[in-house]
Amino acid sequence: MQRAGLLLSGWTQAWKSVRMASSGMTRQSPLANKVALVTASTDGIGFAIARRLAEDGAHVVVSSRKQENVGRAVATLQGEGLSVTGIVCHVGKPEDRERLVTTAVKLHQGIDILVSNAAVNPFFGNLLDVTEEVWDKVLSINVTATAMLIKAVVPEMERRGGGSVVIVSSIGGFVPFPFLGPYNVSKTALLGLTKNYASELASRNIRVNCLAPGIIKTRFSSVLWKDGSKEDMMKERMQIRRLGKPEDCAGIVSFLCSEDASYISGETVVVGGGTPSRL
Repeated sequence: MQRAGLLLSGWTQAWKSVRMASSGMTRQSPLANKVALVTASTDGIGFAIARRLAEDGAHVVVSSRKQENVGRAVATLQGEGLSVTGIVCHVGKPEDRERLVTTAVKLHQGIDILVSNAAVNPFFGNLLDVTEEVWDKVLSINVTATAMLIKAVVPEMERRGGGSVVIVSSIGGFVPFPFLGPYNVSKTALLGLTKNYASELASRNIRVNCLAPGIIKTRFSSVLWKDGSKEDMMKERMQIRRLGKPEDCAGIVSFLCSEDASYISGETVVVGGGTPSRL
């Protein structure tokens, strides 16, 4: 009986260890000493992602087009005891992208994580009314800049033995938002970019995944929800009857960048409150 009791106690302890490991209780800093770049990260979804990556142990470099916004975000996150620095970066400018990468390497001797979140949406209306100038701007910032930034960080990730890229797309890439045609198309393109880069970079031990947020309550998405009746209509399409918060996206990104997701690449995670998006 005594031996049986000892065996039972041993199995109980082992099971507790497994449960703690799977829940993350034994890994307080799953991204410890990783270096992460997050674009458009001084507000909204990008800011929430930057905060979560830093909370999970990463050294984070935030960026935005305006120094005022960068300074405010860095002060806030450093005030929370997090390892965060920042730099101005307009992702549409090659020299800014190069400076972002160079700064991270200079500060932290490498790059392990890239979260490409920057996007623009300068148009609201019918697709047939979109000018060539608008198409060029949307595709240049939302798609081309993302592809070029990934290209820029790959050599640095290879020097570290691998890395993780998360591209922020949108549920609009699956189910178009009304009157946001160019934006929707650009976000669909990012789904394909994820698949292609994941295939090409696998041999370099670099994983590429995608986040597709639904309606997240941010300043950027306010055109979709600032009218109360529109917000109510949006909620009717969701299984979880509320609009998302930026923090709803942050934990997913941290997971995708961690060793827990080491066997996941080329995938898109929809964070949309159960909004229909695909089969």
